[in-house]
Amino acid sequence: MIKVAVMGHGVVGGGVTEILLKNAESIAKKVKQEIYIEKVLDLRDFPDSPISDRFTKDFNDIISNDEISIVVEVMGGLKPAYDFVKQCLEKGKSVVTSNKELVAAKGAELLAIAEKNNVNFLFEASVGGGIPIIRPLHQCLSANNIEKINGILNGTTNFILNKMINDKMSFEDALALAQEKGYAERNPAADIEGHDACRKICILASLVYGTHVYPDSVHTEGITKVSLTDVEYASKWGGVVKLIASARISAKDNTKQEIMVAPMFVSRDCQLSNVDGVYNEILVRGDSSGSVGFYGRGAGKLPTASAVVADVMDCVLHKDERRDIMWKDGNGENVVPYEEYENAMYVRFSADDEQTALAKANEIFGKCDVIEKIDATADTAIVTPELSYADFVEKSKKFAELC
Repeated sequence: MIKVAVMGHGVVGGGVTEILLKNAESIAKKVKQEIYIEKVLDLRDFPDSPISDRFTKDFNDIISNDEISIVVEVMGGLKPAYDFVKQCLEKGKSVVTSNKELVAAKGAELLAIAEKNNVNFLFEASVGGGIPIIRPLHQCLSANNIEKINGILNGTTNFILNKMINDKMSFEDALALAQEKGYAERNPAADIEGHDACRKICILASLVYGTHVYPDSVHTEGITKVSLTDVEYASKWGGVVKLIASARISAKDNTKQEIMVAPMFVSRDCQLSNVDGVYNEILVRGDSSGSVGFYGRGAGKLPTASAVVADVMDCVLHKDERRDIMWKDGNGENVVPYEEYENAMYVRFSADDEQTALAKANEIFGKCDVIEKIDATADTAIVTPELSYADFVEKSKKFAELC
């Protein structure tokens, strides 16, 4: 018998205990022994739970119990999750987590502690919820040099943008609907400002490139400034607006990466343009495999809990050996400064003399593509050639002065 503890009994934690109880027999057959929930840590009471007698409000009931060999952390946030997880690893207990903020901020440190104590620190559910991505990247695609990862990593923002695209809702109305349906929190900042997607792409980049990427090294924009006008111009251009998280090897220095999160025009020829509702999709391009896609629900009680329980089962199967997931710590020097990234840029402007302004745009930015106007009174919209962000900022100032 393997005894586990679950820290946190919210949406995901409740799903974890539900799966471990409901599927106990089939899980036991697969790992060749029973997995028993010894303790559940939460400050609330759950008198109607079938395991209500195993709840505790005291972390010491977990850390001091030597019979507990695996701890599931589904509390979220850094405090007290980081301290609790660190203590568990130092005590020789394997830890499974869905906490993207924890892995993005402390992953390198916690992996090193796990290695030192010959236990596992696993986090499949931290990026794609129920979408398998950590294990495929670490195992199935490990023979590849990963050239690029592009993905829709936040279902809330994808839902909002879809409502703007398909139902012509304003950003504010689409956000309110997402909150009403439970897709967005009362304080939606982590989603709509891009922080959630940033943490996830940091984890993926750390894994595939071998050096920890901290969120403060990554240029991050959310969708709060995307308007219906931008959505309509994206359609005229031949695509849709999506919040894209991207990591790629720098063309100028293959020891460094370009990593960012921002709303982007996505061509209808790209499969990411068709990702609907709260679904996520991650595209990975390897030098040998080519492009591989991972699609599914990026969050939710049971999809996320299923990934957590799978990691618990992996810990049981590898009880006396470590999984070799590892990356070294980083100081930000592995990430190219955003000012050096080269991309085509979407620009929308108004001018009294549109033709003169377009001539100036071509002179300053280089030959631009003009997007068909959405109506006669609308702003003019262009897409510049690829140029560095620093160059774009400088030329935009010059363009604004001349117009």
